[in-house]
Amino acid sequence: MHLIVIGLNHRTAPIDVREKFSLSKDDIRRKLLERNSFEAVLLSTCNRTELYALVDAANVHKAAHELVDHDCPTERCVCVEQLKRAFFDCADEYLYTFYGVDCIRHLFEVAASLDSLVLGEGQILSQVKEAYSIAKELGATGTVLNTLFNRAIAVGKRVRTETRIAYNSVSVSYAAVELASKKLNGLVGRKALIFGAGKMAELTAQHLMSHGVKKIFVANRHLERAEELASKIGGEAIAWDEALTRAIDVDVIVTSTGAPHYVIKHRSMNQLMTWRNGRKIFVIDIAVPRDVEPEVGLIDGVTLYNIDDLEAVVDEHFKQRREEAEQARAIIGEATAELVERYKYMPFQPLMATLSERAEEVRLREIKRASSKLTALTIEEQRVIDNMTKMIVRKLLRLPMMNLNSSAGTPNEKFYADAVKGLFNLDDGGLQYEQH
Repeated sequence: MHLIVIGLNHRTAPIDVREKFSLSKDDIRRKLLERNSFEAVLLSTCNRTELYALVDAANVHKAAHELVDHDCPTERCVCVEQLKRAFFDCADEYLYTFYGVDCIRHLFEVAASLDSLVLGEGQILSQVKEAYSIAKELGATGTVLNTLFNRAIAVGKRVRTETRIAYNSVSVSYAAVELASKKLNGLVGRKALIFGAGKMAELTAQHLMSHGVKKIFVANRHLERAEELASKIGGEAIAWDEALTRAIDVDVIVTSTGAPHYVIKHRSMNQLMTWRNGRKIFVIDIAVPRDVEPEVGLIDGVTLYNIDDLEAVVDEHFKQRREEAEQARAIIGEATAELVERYKYMPFQPLMATLSERAEEVRLREIKRASSKLTALTIEEQRVIDNMTKMIVRKLLRLPMMNLNSSAGTPNEKFYADAVKGLFNLDDGGLQYEQH
């Protein structure tokens, strides 16, 4: 069996590609329930969509299709079929696939935020936890992936505890506000409109306030959520359908919703710019899938940025934490080696457990048979016999077990496993793990 990860992220695919593979929690649950009977965890964030799986060689391509084949929002389906072909025919352009040790190391780097757009950001660790939790809840994981993800979560926590990688770490929302401040020569006294009322929107609002924004409007499809956020920041909640009509005198619009369709379209934005008499406006779309129709950026007076445009701001802060990243990689290297060593013996655990259970069955059966003939045994004598037979079994199995374990990861691995199964007539039905 192969431990693999197949995916794409902000380094390998632009946002117009990534958003077509963005999966909601419902999408993830459906795809895991429909998978082809292999262990799997699906991770989908604004900057990555990845499938971690344990599959045999014949199913690697099928696993890739599990990642690609899903319905997408109508507005984004223009080139999905072409994109699917590109995903496989031009895999080097968008897709990465890591096997065995490389898969382990990659997940550890993801959990530790070394593979994030924003180095040191904390959200990814909770996203990894949630992805694993969903898969485990649906029965989509087994020994290998349970071990892998539990260790990845522990590594992510350890990196954040033992290094300062998260110290003064910027977030996507912070980078967005920094970009707006830079392009507008400061935000003091300006007005902003936020679409969305989730965690990202709240962080954005806080950063806008810290930069001196005078007034913040909050629009959300559920007005009560907009009111809740507005009350926290001293802003004003506005009805979703009235949002753009209230944007006549705002300077910055930030969108951060989970909508499957465009929230701001070219036509409505064009109308807003007519009302504004051409007064310039700065729009930052930090949602994936995107909230703002790309053509909005072509309207005179509108400056549109998406999440990929934040990289320059993020790069400036990355230099400050380069040393912390190196310390984190050392931790990851150590943890990877430990897990590889543990996996080395994992294929034999079910087999050895089966062998031990078979031997215990024989021992107990023979004790019962002997006890029926030795009716005068005292409790102490029964205890001595029980301990003695346990030691006999343990010593008889010790050498086969040691040889079996020592063959792990060597060319003799299969020979010893088959020999034990054949000699003792065992069918362990166990999990096999193969590094590639």
